[in-house]
Amino acid sequence: MLNVTDATLHYGAAQALRGVSLEAEAGRITCVLGRNGVGKTSLMRAIVGHHRLSSGRIEFEGKVLDRSAAYDRARSGIAFVPQGREVFPLLTVRENLETGFAPLKWGERTIPDYVFDLFPVLKEMLARQGGDLSGGQQQQLAIARALTMRPKLLVLDEPTEGIQPSIIKDIGRAIRYLRDTAGIAILLVEQYLDFCRELADEVYIMDRGLVVHHGPAGDLDRPEVRRHLTV
Repeated sequence: MLNVTDATLHYGAAQALRGVSLEAEAGRITCVLGRNGVGKTSLMRAIVGHHRLSSGRIEFEGKVLDRSAAYDRARSGIAFVPQGREVFPLLTVRENLETGFAPLKWGERTIPDYVFDLFPVLKEMLARQGGDLSGGQQQQLAIARALTMRPKLLVLDEPTEGIQPSIIKDIGRAIRYLRDTAGIAILLVEQYLDFCRELADEVYIMDRGLVVHHGPAGDLDRPEVRRHLTV
């Protein structure tokens, strides 16, 4: 579904990505791991169209996206849950969810029922402002907003950051449901190793803008792989 080939990205004279190649398939969870500052977020933002590659190629469902704007990628079925959540604090929960309608046709502009099945707390808080929610509830709202877009590919940047363990479990269950029942391709950046080990089908490990390991999630138990993640 998603193919990234030899992706290189610069910020001025600084190089963030150095020939990164990656694939994410429908009905599978692909996890990208690595220490802070190795290029994981830069890669995700390049995939969703927030940064343009210096060289390389991004393809989604066979279509080259290199020069496509972020809103065109959203229309094609790519949804992004950024690090830090970025909910609208002065909009209600319902209004935050409805911002996900933007890439949809008028007849599709409804909130899918399964969103509230996955995150029932949001149904109870539809009239509350986004800024009044806890950090964990805001993360659930950010994921739910992305799901309102009916994505084919869901990109999540560190969804467990600063979240209490009970909500981490809820998010894990939701991600499994999206893979197993909805057949969505999940691309996940994560620092929480156990969360990734439990969920992922494939893992990529990055270091200094490079992919230094790619393989099944079971590889994370190997010492020669784990060394790429230790400080």
